[in-house]
Amino acid sequence: MVMVSTDNLTLGLSSDQVAGPATGPATGRATGPAIGQPTDSQFKELASRIAELRDACGYTVEEFAKKLGVNCDVYRGYEETGFDVPASVLMGIANVCNVDMAVLLTGGSAHLNTYQVVRAGKGQAVKRFPGYHFQDLAYNYAGKVMQPLLVTLDPSDEPAALVTHSGQEFNYVTKGTVILVFADREIELQVGDSVYFNPQMPHGQRCGSSEPATFVTMIT
Repeated sequence: MVMVSTDNLTLGLSSDQVAGPATGPATGRATGPAIGQPTDSQFKELASRIAELRDACGYTVEEFAKKLGVNCDVYRGYEETGFDVPASVLMGIANVCNVDMAVLLTGGSAHLNTYQVVRAGKGQAVKRFPGYHFQDLAYNYAGKVMQPLLVTLDPSDEPAALVTHSGQEFNYVTKGTVILVFADREIELQVGDSVYFNPQMPHGQRCGSSEPATFVTMIT
């Protein structure tokens, strides 16, 4: 028995598998976790982490199961319940996605250093400035040298708040009209337009259309 300590539980791993919930001798139904064993909700959290990490690495269920050498239906069950996942499979997932296995067991951030796929609408919400809605498009990537964000601007009559920061900045408009404001000028950007500029100059963005405007920004 190998004991893997986590932030909120201790998982007892045999050489083959993560134990499932205790079952009754006659019915085979779950009777609740044994002492020191994870609860059903913790197994479901494990299942969710496996699915999220697989998706972040850009694999379909079928591709990932093949990569791990696991029957597709069996693997799909791991993502649905988290029960009876062999330790060898957990290690395989960690190796394929290049993360520590503790990420799967503890729920810690998956610090990827090869690539991260973020599906449409799945960026991590970031609160920075009123009227700006940010989605971090590389929230699990370690050691970033630039920060990609999807920004949505609400229509407003308020002037853009001007800010400064180090590095360089790139904006690409994907929806509506964005007004890039500097201290001495304004630049109107339509869908498909882009701008690269020195953000040490006071600057800000505001929505120039009646509907919310969206742009991708890259900040170094």
